Amino acid sequence: MNLPIQCQKMSAKTGLTARLIELFSAIQGEGRNVGTRQLFIRLALCDLRCHFCDSQNTWAVPNLASVEQTPGHRDFETHPNPVTVDQLLAWVERQNYPGLHESISITGGEPLLQAPFLREFLPVVQHRTGLPIYLETGGHRPEQLAQILPYLNSIGMDMKLPSVSGEECWHAHRQFLQVCGDADVEVFVKLIIAQTTNTAELELAAELVAACNPSIPVFLQPVTPLAQPHHAPMIPPTPTQVLEWQALMKRHLKSVRVIPQTHKMIGQL
Repeated sequence: MNLPIQCQKMSAKTGLTARLIELFSAIQGEGRNVGTRQLFIRLALCDLRCHFCDSQNTWAVPNLASVEQTPGHRDFETHPNPVTVDQLLAWVERQNYPGLHESISITGGEPLLQAPFLREFLPVVQHRTGLPIYLETGGHRPEQLAQILPYLNSIGMDMKLPSVSGEECWHAHRQFLQVCGDADVEVFVKLIIAQTTNTAELELAAELVAACNPSIPVFLQPVTPLAQPHHAPMIPPTPTQVLEWQALMKRHLKSVRVIPQTHKMIGQL
């Protein structure tokens, strides 16, 4: 997307700020973009409290944000929150080595909680870097998604199974997929699965996705066991469960893949 220079000036004058957790370069370990090098912008705040969450540090706003200086070197410096459009643009441009990154990942937390900032930031960062924008989201805020859809190239939607996440968002998920379908934006769905997964919920998820478009890829992600303060560690599904659940969902969908969190296997935390 080629935007005029005045767009850059306009965004810098809005005064909008973001609550940032960290900015760093790493290998994407989940979903459709697994194995690719991305520039991650992790935003603070989330309105969900999923039992399996491995990013509980994003639930609140830290006083300081961590910003990597050299891609992949983990040489972080800290800056006070919140951060401005110009600050974030400068840090992204410093990391944007020619040919290194395949896209920019906007992640969290729940990035759509900061949609007004993203509406100003995304068109400018896309213009300056030439990189596609990939949004990682819980897929439960369709109204906020609509505000930034023109600036997104792809969306990874983390659909919530109540038996695993403790959250129920079926109606919002349905609306979210409808917004994606109307905009003809590339989207895929990720489902965290554990031994506690309710099979009926998987069937409902498959039907919900198929009603929008049966060609939308779905990724079943066996949960990574974590010791959470308020919940017993979740146990990954058995091989038999995974095979049965994939077969069940493929009765409704064309593409159902099983991929664990590969970044944790190779130390890309």
